[in-house]
Amino acid sequence: MEVTLMIVELLVVLLALYVGSRYGSLALGAISGIGLALLVFGFGLKPGTPPTDVIYIIIAAVTCAGVMQASGGMDWLIQIAEKLLRKNPGRITILAPLCTFFLTVLVGTGHVVYTLMPIICDISLKKGIRPERPCGVASIASQVGITCSPIAAAVVAFVTISNSNGFDITIPQVLMVSIPACLCGLMAAAAASYKRGKDLDKDPEFQKKLQDPVQREYIYGGDATTLDKEIPQSAKNAVFVFLGALIVIVVFACFQDILPEYSTIKAVKDAPDFTFSDGTVASAAALAKAKVVIPGITEVSTVRLKMNIIIQIVMITAAAIMILFCKASPVKAVHGAVWQSGMVAVVAIFGIAWLADTFFSNYTNQMQTMMKDLVSAYPWSIALVFFLVSVLINSQGAVVVSMLPLAYSLGIEGAVLLGVLPSVYGYFFIPNYPSDIATVNFDRSGTTVIGKYLLNHSFMMPGLIHVTVATLVAYALSMLFFS
Repeated sequence: MEVTLMIVELLVVLLALYVGSRYGSLALGAISGIGLALLVFGFGLKPGTPPTDVIYIIIAAVTCAGVMQASGGMDWLIQIAEKLLRKNPGRITILAPLCTFFLTVLVGTGHVVYTLMPIICDISLKKGIRPERPCGVASIASQVGITCSPIAAAVVAFVTISNSNGFDITIPQVLMVSIPACLCGLMAAAAASYKRGKDLDKDPEFQKKLQDPVQREYIYGGDATTLDKEIPQSAKNAVFVFLGALIVIVVFACFQDILPEYSTIKAVKDAPDFTFSDGTVASAAALAKAKVVIPGITEVSTVRLKMNIIIQIVMITAAAIMILFCKASPVKAVHGAVWQSGMVAVVAIFGIAWLADTFFSNYTNQMQTMMKDLVSAYPWSIALVFFLVSVLINSQGAVVVSMLPLAYSLGIEGAVLLGVLPSVYGYFFIPNYPSDIATVNFDRSGTTVIGKYLLNHSFMMPGLIHVTVATLVAYALSMLFFS
């Protein structure tokens, strides 16, 4: 009976995620709330804990990046990338994914690449290169950078959850594994894409389009560029402020001994309840919260300022500096693509992670029993779970927040989980993510496609190659450094 009930409740979770993914945007998090309500009020499960620390970090980072975009700083970064691509058009299949990857690493979100995609397509067409080759892998790369960004939710959540589960690791240590691994995966995908499909002059479908003057004008008539845009010095200064904030975060993460320390009162481990003279009984946790020190029950200890607080302080401060000194409009920031997509991510992670934690926290023991033998023999198999969940929920941060605690509860080592971190990107599998859809629309040649049978799309091959290679490399590096 218990197993049947557990399966029914799991189906509620999966149905909520599926329906939310069909509507997209805010619906993914909002419809998760329906699933949460059914679990709590319908089945009587104890509510899980929403990932507030991760949400606060996303809000701070997205605010900072959004303000930089409002200042014009993002235009400067795109312009730099375009100059690199136009100077080396023959290598665009290699350089385009590197540009979109590092843009995401810097800003912490893959939604910054929409301006660059038409430029990649334009350069490809003028060089006679099939646009599907660079466009497909560049769209993949724009999402890959999330697990390599010091301010991205997936990285920060991995560090926060790992530290609370006994795997002491810092953001730079995660990046030391994820960046080289993901670059290897991307370069493997780019190499496989280098001669992908027929050359344009040998593609009968493309040549047939050129016979129509209207189609020909549509394909070759555009001239997407940012090089004619004048970038003010204030916009460049905003970029320097943003990069400075990233450097400060990395320095604090590397040298945590310089972080401030504070005294706090905490409960002694396994301390009994305390009975006052009037007969009132209080737990050790309650006494610690009330800041009452009782020998053997509570004690004074020193704690160091946590990195999640550091990131929030630094990001918000950098945003304020850009507003005050770099002519960044707060109103424009709120209406920008970076800030809006970031807030959508906040709602998604809030709803999805809370829903998942409610289910898994109530069935931790059952999950351990069912999966213990598998993960004990093949701990790397958790990568398949991460990938499949990502296909469903379209958020790497949400995958980490919702699934990593379960993975630790199953006894999987932190080094293994770091090694399979690239596998949290699987939402290219079903091509309904905004960056993939936008890329298809930006490709005027029509070579970047969704496919008649849904799964035979332009992002499947580079996506699978990247995830496979990156996960293998990350696993090897993590075992070398941390096992």
